[in-house]
Amino acid sequence: MHRLSIDLNCDLAEGTGNEEKLMPWISSANIACGYHAGDEELMKHTIALCLKHRVAVGAHPSFPDRENFGRTNLNLPHDQVFNLIIDQLNLIEKIARQQGAILRHVKPHGALYNMAAKDAELASVVAQAVKKFDARLIFYGLSGSVMIEEAQKLNLITAHEVFADRTYQPDGSLTPRSQPHALIENEQQSLAQAMLMAKENKVTDVNGHIISVQADTLCLHGDGAHAVVFAKRINLELKKGGIEIKRIHSLIT
Repeated sequence: MHRLSIDLNCDLAEGTGNEEKLMPWISSANIACGYHAGDEELMKHTIALCLKHRVAVGAHPSFPDRENFGRTNLNLPHDQVFNLIIDQLNLIEKIARQQGAILRHVKPHGALYNMAAKDAELASVVAQAVKKFDARLIFYGLSGSVMIEEAQKLNLITAHEVFADRTYQPDGSLTPRSQPHALIENEQQSLAQAMLMAKENKVTDVNGHIISVQADTLCLHGDGAHAVVFAKRINLELKKGGIEIKRIHSLIT
């Protein structure tokens, strides 16, 4: 069946200063909540841009680890993880409400995301926090991972996420950033991967084999060196291929 639309999301408010350049090319923004990057002023600025460009506002909660940009694994007690997610959601929801914006989705950041993609207990804690805060929020998680499974067990609406700027392992996980070739920095390679995922729900892993994914939402990291170029090119090529860029909540409701 030919895909008609896909969500194009981007991690933002992380201090790179490219929010305004990225907004015209995306449909959903995952906004850092201050624990790994950003602050309240940057959150306000980014949400204002989301409203201007009709981009969905989402939370991007993380471990409290600004020193390592939230990309270092932390083995925190589960009750602490639960509370830190609630705290971050409270903060961004307050700022969004002040500006007349609606918080639409939640996507964990960095190490929290990658750990929860493989650890069912941690994934369940994250999903429980989201559900307690607002069961209407859409839960973004790695395609086919236990993050999605645990969120679905709690009857949360989920979005299987795929990445245009990261390479894949044979099991469908992302290549760790500590390993060579984890990031895709070639525009043509990123575009080819994005189009294959969007059109066929498939991706080529690091060994050159085709594996299946479910591409509900396609991510670009806003802190990537080529983020704006990638976002524009992918947006235009998707549309040229007859695939509309739409916010995930508009695809569901």
